[in-house]
Amino acid sequence: MTIDSKNGSRRIILASGSPRRRELLEQLGLSFDVITSDVAEQFDPEMPPAEVVQFLADKKGAAVANSIKHGLVIAADTIVVIDEQILGKPDSVSSAKQMLRRLAGRTHTVYSGIAVIDAETMNKKISYRSTVVHMRELSDEEIDVYVESGEPMDKAGAYAIQGIGSTLVTSVEGCYFTVVGLPMSLLAELLWEFGVNVLAVHKPV
Repeated sequence: MTIDSKNGSRRIILASGSPRRRELLEQLGLSFDVITSDVAEQFDPEMPPAEVVQFLADKKGAAVANSIKHGLVIAADTIVVIDEQILGKPDSVSSAKQMLRRLAGRTHTVYSGIAVIDAETMNKKISYRSTVVHMRELSDEEIDVYVESGEPMDKAGAYAIQGIGSTLVTSVEGCYFTVVGLPMSLLAELLWEFGVNVLAVHKPV
């Protein structure tokens, strides 16, 4: 599949099985294939959060780029940070509840990294965005009910701002889409570096 760009047509591959990232690309009018990577999300615990998301996005993207012959691979990674500690996806109901109790009534930071890799040349552009999120106080009953919905179980920090988890957040400082998991303005900038103009998708025919 291809899209219009300032330098012709390019195949786009999303290296993520995330429904929300897929929806965001579709909203841009992009045509793309999905090829997920199963790389282990391991990193040096001494690595700063901004480096973690860029490292993991690059790792995911490179795994997919190495498996195909051509196209632009888009990969992303998102983490939640509070008290200088990274919160990934909960591995159990109890860990999800623990994360939410820790975030409730406090401020945390969400980091999302994006890697765009040309599978033919392995040239790559990698960057990140960060957004501060304020979460309201939550009762144990609210946390229990939210976790029982199942929504937190595959989300960094155990909540989804684009879902019913939106009711937990009072405000954000920065890019909303960073919290969703794919900062759109950053993606457009990185794609432009490879000759892809996302605005051209909607130009009059």
